[in-house]
Amino acid sequence: MLIIMKKGATEGQLRRIKQYLVEHDFDFHQSTGANRTIIGVIGETELIDRVEIERLDGVHVIYKIPEET
Repeated sequence: MLIIMKKGATEGQLRRIKQYLVEHDFDFHQSTGANRTIIGVIGETELIDRVEIERLDGVHVIYKIPEET
């Protein structure tokens, strides 16, 4: 799963997302570019409440990576 942050998302907003992921036992990798930050979530992402994350300040969009068949 990829969490794409809004342009100009603050450090506080990023900390809140990362805190949420850690509290729910997920690992993540952060990639920070010139305009956006992307957080790659590692683990059983089907257990994540996408609606709850999408409501957090600073989140632009969430992409679910399809399972391999």
